[in-house]
Amino acid sequence: MNPFNMFVLFLVIWWIMLFMVLPFGVRGQHEDGDIVPGSEPGAPQKSLIKKKLLITTGLAAIGFAIVYCMIVFDLFNIADLPFIPKIEN
Repeated sequence: MNPFNMFVLFLVIWWIMLFMVLPFGVRGQHEDGDIVPGSEPGAPQKSLIKKKLLITTGLAAIGFAIVYCMIVFDLFNIADLPFIPKIEN
């Protein structure tokens, strides 16, 4: 696997992990009773985005390591999926 493919794989895993981590710990303004005039009541009080980006990067590194090992050590092959038709020559 060349470095570009590794980077793209990490990036895809990172984005998936980001969307999994983003909703954790979010409290809306209406939950805290401190609604800023002119804003959506469901808008978050504190987004904690730096903490979430660090958590996302850590989880993505672990996920990337697992997927990379599966690819390099041939633990999983696309032909193993039951819904992929077998191509015979």
